[in-house]
Amino acid sequence: MYSEIVPWNVNLATLLELKPKAIILSGGPSSVLEDEAPKPRKEVLSYFLSGKVPLLGICYGHQLLSLMAGGKVSKGNKGEYGPSILKIKKFDLLFSETPPSQKVWMSHRDYVEVPPPNATVLASTKYSKIAALKYDEHIYSLQFHPEVKHTEHGKKILSNFLYKVARLNAVWKIDNITRHVMERVNKEYKGGNILAAVSGGVDSLTAAYIVSLVAGKENLHVVFIDTGLLRKGEAKEVLSLLRKLGFKYVHFINASRRFLERLRGVTDPEEKRKIIAITFAEIFTETKNKLEKKFGSFTYLVQGTIYPDRIESGKVGSNSAKIKSHHNVVMPKLNIKILEPLAELYKDEVRKLALKLGLSKELALKHPFPGPGLAVRIIGEVTEEKLRVIRKATAIVEEELKRNNFYESLWQAFPVLLPFKSVGVMGDMRTYEYVIALRFVISEDAMTAEFAKMKWELLEKIATRIVNEVEGVNRVLYDLTNKPPATIEFE
Repeated sequence: MYSEIVPWNVNLATLLELKPKAIILSGGPSSVLEDEAPKPRKEVLSYFLSGKVPLLGICYGHQLLSLMAGGKVSKGNKGEYGPSILKIKKFDLLFSETPPSQKVWMSHRDYVEVPPPNATVLASTKYSKIAALKYDEHIYSLQFHPEVKHTEHGKKILSNFLYKVARLNAVWKIDNITRHVMERVNKEYKGGNILAAVSGGVDSLTAAYIVSLVAGKENLHVVFIDTGLLRKGEAKEVLSLLRKLGFKYVHFINASRRFLERLRGVTDPEEKRKIIAITFAEIFTETKNKLEKKFGSFTYLVQGTIYPDRIESGKVGSNSAKIKSHHNVVMPKLNIKILEPLAELYKDEVRKLALKLGLSKELALKHPFPGPGLAVRIIGEVTEEKLRVIRKATAIVEEELKRNNFYESLWQAFPVLLPFKSVGVMGDMRTYEYVIALRFVISEDAMTAEFAKMKWELLEKIATRIVNEVEGVNRVLYDLTNKPPATIEFE
């Protein structure tokens, strides 16, 4: 389904202009019990509860609807985060063709204690006795998150809402997504030279490739910066890939020394990200000025920002919680227009788009890699010694996963260098060396993730290789935490 996201305080006139065929009230980090909680305008809420348009509340939206319709919402003694078992009490269109007991994903502390008058309780969990409500034939709310992969029948529940409750037709498929993205770029591009920031990942390369198809390769200048925070051999691989994709102008800048000097002594993760973003912007400004002397002025900068980047940077809606700064999103203004062809898409959609455009499967299925690079996989200060350790460990992890055919089944898999050392025994000698944590997760869109239940034999092999082959490491740990409550990356 094609959808648009609007902030909670949208006015009714603007909402009606969109002519919604169905509305979903999303989850969020706020509590409906707070004085400053995001609550729609009265006229908008009245429209929601009127039954004129099919409505589904999720998590915060579930609590908000219940409260506004006359129910009671309370704060629990403890939160419910992660998997829970949902028991269906009364089957309805929303739960048709799903089992009476099913695994769902929770992320909340507040709960509906008393349902609104005339609302029917459809399902419950151990900690949420009112986990699903039906208000009338078109209005429902759910305490759990059907949109995440870890709710085993979530897609079916959403499908039931869209097809059986709202009676909509499915038209938002990869062909339409491709056309939409191309049309968006064509609408925004008014001519002139373009700079494209590429990192080698599927997001930035797909964004640059799309712009090249619309604007022409003769107008596009691809800039690839080696920050010194890349994986082993990655700079050469990216340059080779850019040549294969046929980009006419490729500009390579080795700025490793500058980034490492700026990061010296810095331990705070947000400060590291901001330093990298600012340094990145400086180098782009310098590169832009140099290239303009030869090629004329540049009007646009292409970035591979995707929707989760914007969400976690607090750039979506008026009350999005900022989880971390992404350098694409918080980069200082460069006095140049920004083209972000993928800003409305999730990673899984970007991958489908890349394959549709003819990009290689190897690129499309490449694991996400953070814009700030290995700096976020070194907890604390970034040094050349730590980069050597994490590069070698990363190479071992990727080699073993690919060799054992696990790489494509995982969303991300990487080592993290922890900010302390531990005592060990190697060769009958006492050692005091670094600790590596392995982070392997399964996800669909990175908004939630579940730690991968890997075979112990493979984990043992990877850990043994790291300890034996990476000088300075004597201990390897495995992260068993889901997202939420953790993020995928450590920093």
